[in-house]
Amino acid sequence: MARKIGSRYTAHQILGRGSAGTVWLGEGPEGAVAIKLLREDLASDQELVGRFVQERAALLSLDHPRVVGVRDLVVDGNDLALVMDLVRGTDLRTRLDAQRRLAPEAAVAIVADVAEGLAAAHAARIVHRDVKPENVLLDMEGPLGPGGAHPALLTDFGIARLVDSPRRTRSTRVIGTPDYLAPEIIEGLPPRASVDVYALATVLYELLAGFTPFGGGHPGAVLRRHVTERVAPLPGIPDELWQLLVQCLAKAPASRLRAPELAARLREIQPSLAGIPPLDIDEPESEEEADEAAGQDAVREDGPYHPAAPEDGGRVRGAVPLVHGAAPDSNRETHTSMRVPGPDELAGGAHGTARTPRAAGERRAGSARHRVRKRRVRLGVAAAGLVAVAGLTTWLVSGDDTPDDARPGTEQTAPDVP
Repeated sequence: MARKIGSRYTAHQILGRGSAGTVWLGEGPEGAVAIKLLREDLASDQELVGRFVQERAALLSLDHPRVVGVRDLVVDGNDLALVMDLVRGTDLRTRLDAQRRLAPEAAVAIVADVAEGLAAAHAARIVHRDVKPENVLLDMEGPLGPGGAHPALLTDFGIARLVDSPRRTRSTRVIGTPDYLAPEIIEGLPPRASVDVYALATVLYELLAGFTPFGGGHPGAVLRRHVTERVAPLPGIPDELWQLLVQCLAKAPASRLRAPELAARLREIQPSLAGIPPLDIDEPESEEEADEAAGQDAVREDGPYHPAAPEDGGRVRGAVPLVHGAAPDSNRETHTSMRVPGPDELAGGAHGTARTPRAAGERRAGSARHRVRKRRVRLGVAAAGLVAVAGLTTWLVSGDDTPDDARPGTEQTAPDVP
């Protein structure tokens, strides 16, 4: 059912839902548009509305072919809406869900597009703060690029800043999606342009690997890994591309490339990636899976094990749920507010390399299964040693058939003759 949005726009049908609101296919004076109708609790907060209106000029001035343009901001009663360009296509998360990982050439082409959009935003002193596959749209009507990649556009500028207002959050809260948060955000520092570069490098890693470098498990563990662990290498990735990833995932913001530099470097690397297939690697086990695997192996030693099949028939990928054990929201509502971990909590994690991916079929050293098998080998060797010692002892005690009087050095006496 159609609904009016202000005096100039009409929303016809829902295209999608997100953490900040609902996206509608709409119509305006200049034709078809996308209308993001923000949540009622946001629209009813007058301080938030005033703050967003103040930023209207900056959002409207952000005009770049790699950015979904904001055409208008509508404040009408309880409605607070962003009117944006309509992109006929899908988001990057949907493509990842369908393909799991992309060929390096296509992944680099998409990320280079987004980096160019970020460069324009940063030049206008706008930080996105929530770069993730859900906020990258692929224009299916645009010309195909390298590796068959559709043109990519970054959307939802301003939404993170709207949610992260002084009244709604405190300095002890983290705003963003755990898998893509830069370490300085987790430690409570103000967001700069470098946080977008870190998040985009995380997206590139995910496009190549099929999973994020520090994701998996409880959100608190994800946040800790961002701060304390080094990114694990991807088997089979070209070295030049890997070095670029490592630099943009550096813990120190000053060590990362700026968005224009990242875009230029990716364009330079892109031709050398032609024809390289998607990486063939296995996702590392999460902490919960490792513990479960250890338990399963222990059960198998005593009897058969019958695992329960997942309800959806497969593993859940993508952003982690906020509550341990809960299923992710069907509408991909991943933007969240979380408490900043204290220094003691951050220091409690491992300071080595993050969960290490490995080539397909290769076992991960240090995994629960690996540890159980090593323990079995040690126990087997020890048992074999005990058996050998026991056998030798038995042979020494009872296995010698030589009569005592025939042994050298044994004193003999003549038998009595009757």
